[in-house]
Amino acid sequence: MKDVAGKVAFITGGASGLGLAMARSFTGAGMKVAIADVQDDALAAAREEFSESNANVITIKVDVTDRDALEEAAKETEAAFEKVHVVCNNAGVAVSGNVKDHTYKDWDWVMGVNLDGVINGMQVFSNRLISHGEGGHFVNTASMAGLIGMQGLSIYNTSKFAVVGMSEAIAGDLAHFGVGVSVLCPGFVATGIYTSERNRPQQLGGAAASVFDLSKDEFRTEEEIASMQQSLDGMLEPSLIGDMVLHAVQENEFWILSHPEFREGTQARAQGISDAFDRWAAFRADYDK
Repeated sequence: MKDVAGKVAFITGGASGLGLAMARSFTGAGMKVAIADVQDDALAAAREEFSESNANVITIKVDVTDRDALEEAAKETEAAFEKVHVVCNNAGVAVSGNVKDHTYKDWDWVMGVNLDGVINGMQVFSNRLISHGEGGHFVNTASMAGLIGMQGLSIYNTSKFAVVGMSEAIAGDLAHFGVGVSVLCPGFVATGIYTSERNRPQQLGGAAASVFDLSKDEFRTEEEIASMQQSLDGMLEPSLIGDMVLHAVQENEFWILSHPEFREGTQARAQGISDAFDRWAAFRADYDK
């Protein structure tokens, strides 16, 4: 979708962080944008920001775990802009800690937003993007935690690995209809996801039920904590990610990998898989003798 001017984007988790950065980049390229978010004050701030410009933006309160509400948000966007061309399934939350300490409510909250939210976005919008015949693009926000298993992030890893796998499969499905797919896998970015418990529903424990703090892992070494802090201190600004996402939509780039410092970790994982194939091939050869 090289010519995005006049096209319509729908962004979940769009009122802050990465989603708001995407909205700014998209409107800067002449796109119309529907910002969907669950947080009232963030929506109000986004509404005020864009009202002061010539950008064509609407804001919609929606919980991505509510399928009916997301369907209504799609209809509201179509009522305002007629068609949707780009969908950013971006809403996300996080908890940290050892798996031994997690509860079902921890799992249900994170998986509900990070995975079910993307599933719901795909279900609500896939046929919409196909049916108008003008092409389109999905951007699914995963994480480097969708490519590398990380101690203390078991629930978050699970949700993001699933989003990566889903995106890889869906890219093949939708290519036949002129609809592209990107998966965004950032490292540490200066967003509010580190305090996402502020939006945790009461029925799933509420704001006091969890906190995101990798430094409190009792099993991490001082060196690991120092390295992590260095990454946190050097967090990227969301605006860069927003422009990367715009570029990926225009160029139909599948992987959006913003943090090259994680390359070594992904390569080590890939090498471990390759080495395991060799070991098990040798096991089979010996077994068949």
